[in-house]
Amino acid sequence: MGPVELPAWLQPRYRKNAYLFIYYLIQFCGHSWIFTNMTVRFFSFGKDSMVDTFYAIGLVMRLCQSISLLELLHIYVGIESDHLLPRFLQLTERIIILFVVITSQEEVQEKYVVCVLFIFWNLLDMVRYTYSMLSVIGISYAVLTWLSQTLWMPIYPLCVLAEGSRTHVSSINEGSLFTGLALLWT
Repeated sequence: MGPVELPAWLQPRYRKNAYLFIYYLIQFCGHSWIFTNMTVRFFSFGKDSMVDTFYAIGLVMRLCQSISLLELLHIYVGIESDHLLPRFLQLTERIIILFVVITSQEEVQEKYVVCVLFIFWNLLDMVRYTYSMLSVIGISYAVLTWLSQTLWMPIYPLCVLAEGSRTHVSSINEGSLFTGLALLWT
């Protein structure tokens, strides 16, 4: 008996692609759920839905952002071919804003800027994960490719404006890191 050849779907290249496809699919489903939930709530409740956005979808948002930390491992190990530093900076910024500023301070959770940030983040991630998921299996759509490569250009500056819209430099004198960061948003 000679060596047994593995079926195609068990070979390392296919396992990596299957893993990445499932990872992107899970992230896409999470961000799509958040975006859809926010949209439906806005059309149902109007501006009132913006105030309690964090209470309605904060848990799923925290879960999706926590899972996205795996992307750093993917890049480091070589599963994904992307640049580590820009991805690290983006994830660090989101984790700090979501967990340190928004989650730790209830008065920040009710701000309109939280809803705006979540809309921008989820819009970018839905396009990015859809593009990445389809790329792994060799499917390419020109419109999706164009969106994934250009949508960030107007959205990132808007995110920076939303994040900095409540900044008051003089508020940092208040003591703890959490209080200082939260006061930046008040």
